[in-house]
Amino acid sequence: MNTQLVEAWRTVVPERDSRHGPLPPMLLLCTVVSGLVDAFSYLGLGHVFVANMTGNVVFLGFALAGTSGFQWWASLLAILLFSLGAFLGGSIGHRLSAHRGRMVLAAGVVQLAIVLAAFIVALVSRAPYSTGPTVVLIVLLAFALGLQNATARQLGVPDLTTTVLTMTITGISADTRAAGGEGNHAGRRVVSIVCMFLGALVGALLFAAGLLPYSLLVASILLALVVTGGVVAARSSRPWIASS
Repeated sequence: MNTQLVEAWRTVVPERDSRHGPLPPMLLLCTVVSGLVDAFSYLGLGHVFVANMTGNVVFLGFALAGTSGFQWWASLLAILLFSLGAFLGGSIGHRLSAHRGRMVLAAGVVQLAIVLAAFIVALVSRAPYSTGPTVVLIVLLAFALGLQNATARQLGVPDLTTTVLTMTITGISADTRAAGGEGNHAGRRVVSIVCMFLGALVGALLFAAGLLPYSLLVASILLALVVTGGVVAARSSRPWIASS
């Protein structure tokens, strides 16, 4: 238990010479962002996710089967724009692969600008959103989260994908020494799960209070913190800047 607590703490507050430097806490903030924006999209834009593409693939199947409450075009649009965002994230990642601090800064600046734009659209349009604002919001947020997911993939910090938790949850059980594994890194993995949960919880509470657009404002503030950390990280010359 003590080992897991130390691992969790070191994910939130890394040691100076840690393998991934300041990247883990930045990615944890992005994980909270994922929970916030998926709460916004699912609760405010109908049954559609902008971060969880597994859900959208399933929802697309539901919609094409004629299940009420699901719109095929919304799920398909989210998947397409997420893919385009991932393409940009991959491009940024490959160009800046020699310095992970600069990579996270570049991607963070773009993502922050997009999520801020989405917040303005959500605030001005007012819920419940008509088709026009819904399309714009799906386009902006799915693109931004595709960018985030691709960047997290390029950064290569284990168990901190920021948008997908299925394998993270699987690893907690499957990688235990009792199962024949080398250790499940439950401390780091549980922190990631908690971050996603907190983002979704805050988004749902804002929805219940009639303040759903402000989940995007909270997400923007968290991304601003990531960008601030990225400014410092981009100037680093420590070994962690190299891709793993």
